[in-house]
Amino acid sequence: MRTIKLTYPHTLLLDELPETAAAIGFFDGIHEGHQKVIKTAVNQAKYNNMESAVITFHPHPSVVLKQDVEHVQYITPLQEKQQMLQRLGVDRLYIITFNKELSSLEPQSFIDHFIIQLNIKHLVAGFDFSYGHKGKGNVQTIDAHSRDVFDVTVIDQVQAGDRKISSTRIRELLQSGEVERANELLGRPLIVRGIVKEGDKRGREIGYPTANLAISNDVLLPRIGIYAVKVLFKNEVYEGMASLGYNPTFTADRDEPIVEVNIFDYNNDLYGEELVLEWHHYIRDEIKFNSAGELIRQIEEDEKQIRRYFAHES
Repeated sequence: MRTIKLTYPHTLLLDELPETAAAIGFFDGIHEGHQKVIKTAVNQAKYNNMESAVITFHPHPSVVLKQDVEHVQYITPLQEKQQMLQRLGVDRLYIITFNKELSSLEPQSFIDHFIIQLNIKHLVAGFDFSYGHKGKGNVQTIDAHSRDVFDVTVIDQVQAGDRKISSTRIRELLQSGEVERANELLGRPLIVRGIVKEGDKRGREIGYPTANLAISNDVLLPRIGIYAVKVLFKNEVYEGMASLGYNPTFTADRDEPIVEVNIFDYNNDLYGEELVLEWHHYIRDEIKFNSAGELIRQIEEDEKQIRRYFAHES
């Protein structure tokens, strides 16, 4: 997959670009609803012997449009989004810089510049997609703005139960610890990756060595607590338990939560390595224990519960 970053105005030449079927949207999470939009574009491209593309934006529009928002944490950060789109068979990814200039474009100018001038011949969008200044363009106006240059497919909302699948709903579930339900809407486990950094080594002292992960602050993490996780490392998958929190038994003044993972049946040195965590099941909230002994007894119970969970899941 070829990744192309664009800022308004871009300088790509129409006659040098292949005819393309493209899905357009922010696609945070690339959940089941997003995947339907993207797969439709990929299938249209194959059917019409075109290239497939995804047109997305970065950073999140709220960072530019809302004065009280300075930073957004993503369900699917940009690096993860790129890898997932490649697995979905997308040929090219256009990442449009969302800035004040872009937000000021009138709907017709947006379509002219970022759809027609990219040689898009078939555009696929979700039912709630909007574009142009103050979102004045929407799926009802795309045909009028297309200048009869491209066709449009609009994907109706995808539901789970009686509610539409949305990134907002997934965020709510993660913040309440309902990772299994969030994973159902995502169509896959929530994934977080990080580099193993040196920690305080208390886990090793109490018989449960942990890998302390340095995770980008762009990543949306679930609720504070203890989780059943799977760890992907060098093409191998391990079961384990992760602690997301402040480690209150030993630390009283930590400002930011940390992620520590104990990988079952694995004892090799991991410093400097990248681990990928799949979050599968919320076990319990973080607790401050009166002693290391109380903590160890609880961790032993956590391990038993998580091993039972994965044995039952398989």
